[in-house]
Amino acid sequence: MINITHKNYTLRTAIACATVKAGSQTTIDAVKEGRVPKGDVLAAARTAALFAAKRTSDMIPDCHPLPIEYTDVRFELQNEQIDIEVEVHTIYKTGVEVEAMHAASVAALTIYDMLKPIDKNLSIEKIALKEKKGGKSQFNKKNGSETMHAAVIVCSDTISAGQKEDRSGKAIVEKLEACEVIVDDYLIIPDEAEIIRQRVLSYQKAGIQLVIITGGTGLSNRDVTPEALEPIIERRIPGIEEAIRAYGQQRTPYSMLSRSVAGLIGNTLVLALPGSTKGASESMDAVFPPVLHLFKMMRGGEHH
Repeated sequence: MINITHKNYTLRTAIACATVKAGSQTTIDAVKEGRVPKGDVLAAARTAALFAAKRTSDMIPDCHPLPIEYTDVRFELQNEQIDIEVEVHTIYKTGVEVEAMHAASVAALTIYDMLKPIDKNLSIEKIALKEKKGGKSQFNKKNGSETMHAAVIVCSDTISAGQKEDRSGKAIVEKLEACEVIVDDYLIIPDEAEIIRQRVLSYQKAGIQLVIITGGTGLSNRDVTPEALEPIIERRIPGIEEAIRAYGQQRTPYSMLSRSVAGLIGNTLVLALPGSTKGASESMDAVFPPVLHLFKMMRGGEHH
């Protein structure tokens, strides 16, 4: 199965459909009037669809087991056919398209099985996904027509002294570019509070919308990034900080020791992330691309 450990939990929904075509209207009338020898066709198909939705991962090799939190099975009988629609919801890290399609398929097969003694001209047609919501496809929308510009600052005494190679900053740059954010500058500086402040303010004055700092958020004597930023940040955004730590805590208990910072200086978003490559990368996964929605909110597009 594909690795989904880096993904976030979100509400994910899917609606799938299938159609069973009958040989004549007589078959549809028998379903409506409860005259099918094998019993209540729609009740049996609904039950089968519920079982199928919950057991999709047992049938489809690459499907992940996930919590099915809502399933609705709907039928419409008309024009010598039975239209099936299945809606599935979950709050998880991967979608439920296959679960919905599997449920619709099994409902169709159940109807076919129950009707075949009275109709030899049945067929199953148009098994399809009608709609899906949630996950990266929903939250990866571009931030309007505006091109986003960013700067990445690596705060590290050892890296700035040439004693160690930077990987965290490069990982951040890579993830920003994947979100179609233009990285105007990438800088390595020592863990000095005044230098950090000067660099961040210079980017803000230059109109850079996003400044990301990696390093200096721990608890050693030289970890001063939060202290450097607190006097100049005008509006803290605790939700971003909480999301980063909550995401990290699911992966390592040491995440609670990180002092990541998020806030605004004017219209510039400043993020201070951990200095480790894994910590920086996971922090980016935790909040990107949804955090870019902030800029649409600031332009007055939406209010939360």
